[in-house]
Amino acid sequence: MKKVSIAALFILLIAIIAHRANAAEAPTEGACSADITLGKSVTILNEGQGPDVILIPGLSTPRAVWDPTAARLKSKYRLHIVQIRGFGDDAGDNAEGPVLPRVVEDIHGFIADCITGQDRPAPAIIGHSLGGLTAMMIAARDPEDAGKLMVVDSLPFFGMLFGPAATVATVEPQAAAMQKMLAAKSNAEADDRTLQIMSATDAGRAQVKAWTATADARVAAQLIYDDMTTDLRPELGAITAPFTMLYPFDASAMPAEMVDGLYKGAFAPAKTATLKRIDGSRHFIMLDQPAAFAAAVDAFLAN
Repeated sequence: MKKVSIAALFILLIAIIAHRANAAEAPTEGACSADITLGKSVTILNEGQGPDVILIPGLSTPRAVWDPTAARLKSKYRLHIVQIRGFGDDAGDNAEGPVLPRVVEDIHGFIADCITGQDRPAPAIIGHSLGGLTAMMIAARDPEDAGKLMVVDSLPFFGMLFGPAATVATVEPQAAAMQKMLAAKSNAEADDRTLQIMSATDAGRAQVKAWTATADARVAAQLIYDDMTTDLRPELGAITAPFTMLYPFDASAMPAEMVDGLYKGAFAPAKTATLKRIDGSRHFIMLDQPAAFAAAVDAFLAN
């Protein structure tokens, strides 16, 4: 039997270890056929058959926010339901460092590997709140990723809520203060004042409170900072996909002219955007007006 040198065995061992390490780190190894795709910053539940639809939840919200939508759609669409690590499961890599860029990159990688990379048409992307900002970032920076886009109550720059003169530089100190305050808590449970903004009903507020109570405060704190210091307005013109923007209106909270003006002004640079107001709702439109929300989603996907 021919002898193998110690050096040759060592080289072979290194090659085997490197191969196994690369296989373990590859985010798409088997991911396209798995029920759950495990990314570094997100997990993605894959279910249903048909054209691809990606659903992205908002801050401190698990994928369960899309349960009624998924139950209606999965017989006609291939759904990919995102959950940010820390909002319904362990924080993982999201426990530190900027999170939003990693979420965008994870979803972009999933689309490139498991949808467009499989010779499937670009997906419809639906995002709520922070998920809406994420969806806009993907559609603006990688236009081939989005066949069509629906944003549910999100702004391209959170700082617009502080006034028309707000910039990332003027908002950053407040963003840092909010990050520090939330990171010191044991969880990201919304307080009563915040809950009033989230939903118009007692049942809706109770649901949002329950979701946020399970969210990792470190991840929520970092994402609040990431959100508040991201100004996507200069990039909106790069979105080429048909773009539906749903926004809420509650007459008891703010005059219609102010609400309409805020959203129309925010999305004026988005040339493909169509704005639709859902009356009788607050931030979680899908909880406050489920029938109107379902009809808007169906119309968006059908067109």
